[in-house]
Amino acid sequence: MSTYKRLPVTFARGEGALLWDTQDKQYLDALSGVAVCNLGHAHPAVTKAVCEQAGRLLHTSNIYGIAAQETLGDTLTALAGMDRVFFGNSGAEANEAAIKLARLYGHRRGNKSPMIVVMENSFHGRTLATLSATGNRKVQAGFEPLVQGFIRVPYGDLAALQAVADNQKDVVAVLVEPIQGEGGVNVPPPQYLPGVRALCDNKGWLMILDEIQTGMGRTGKPFAYQHYDFKPDVMTLAKALGNGVPIGACLARGDAAELFAPGNHGSTFGGNPLACAAALTVCRTLSEQKLWDTAASLGESIRQGLRNALDNVQGVIEVRGQGLMIGIALDRPCAELVARALEQGLLINVTADSVVRLLPPLVMTEQQADHLVSILSSLLREFLAGK
Repeated sequence: MSTYKRLPVTFARGEGALLWDTQDKQYLDALSGVAVCNLGHAHPAVTKAVCEQAGRLLHTSNIYGIAAQETLGDTLTALAGMDRVFFGNSGAEANEAAIKLARLYGHRRGNKSPMIVVMENSFHGRTLATLSATGNRKVQAGFEPLVQGFIRVPYGDLAALQAVADNQKDVVAVLVEPIQGEGGVNVPPPQYLPGVRALCDNKGWLMILDEIQTGMGRTGKPFAYQHYDFKPDVMTLAKALGNGVPIGACLARGDAAELFAPGNHGSTFGGNPLACAAALTVCRTLSEQKLWDTAASLGESIRQGLRNALDNVQGVIEVRGQGLMIGIALDRPCAELVARALEQGLLINVTADSVVRLLPPLVMTEQQADHLVSILSSLLREFLAGK
């Protein structure tokens, strides 16, 4: 079905931050399959793990024990400081699990109409519930009636959230991205997320963080909330967790970790041996090589390089982001830059109409990063000059 407007290229192979198409043209990947391939392409450890696991066992079902799943669960909860994890197959499924946890939490507390506060310009998935939670009318249009039970407020606005707390008695949770990815790489004020945590504590709400794009080292920490001195009650992961092998995870701690019981939720494929073998290798590689430190330093280098190269260029509003999650906000729509960059052998993305989004692999070299800055800054200068 025509669900994607595909670019005129098909890739045949990859290595690290590089891809080659079917005509053997080389490209520098600054998108990582939209924040999925944090370890780059054809990473030898992931390749070995997937091949070895495929030769032993692909699937049995969650009605039996799965050793790799248990090990991955222990690894993730230790890395995140959480108690339990549910495994699905995607970010949307992880967020569905989180939404169900929040509703179950409300019902257990006697709330018959539990509400979840969500943010404008957010993105949480394309299933009906996650679509309803998403703050983007374009992706919702045509799929009404939407799922009820969500209250929307501006992102980064603690006063708006406090107003909801003062006037709505049925709220049970807040669902928020630490940095909005699809919404334009929007980084909140430093006091925002700690303020959300404090308000949730005060009201007895669950704080749910959607770390599907920010997680697994991308922002310069294993998880974005670790830049602060708090933990969420629920956190969702997917994208980079399997480095391209589909897997999603919903982690919880405290009361939220004990809500699900047999029959409350499930997944046929979720957490199967193949996906867990890949994800476990990703976790180990990120940890052993401290690749989140690389993301922090390389991301700062790229942002500063772009700021220097685009200094005083009319039309550039801001270069922003954290770690290797970078946005260049322009004063005009710029979707055509994706095709222009492709011609130059560079893979980028445009989101929120006017923000160039960069999500390079954490294994990108400094030389490749310099090349990225050079190509992209030239493209932006030409585009903004009307050439």
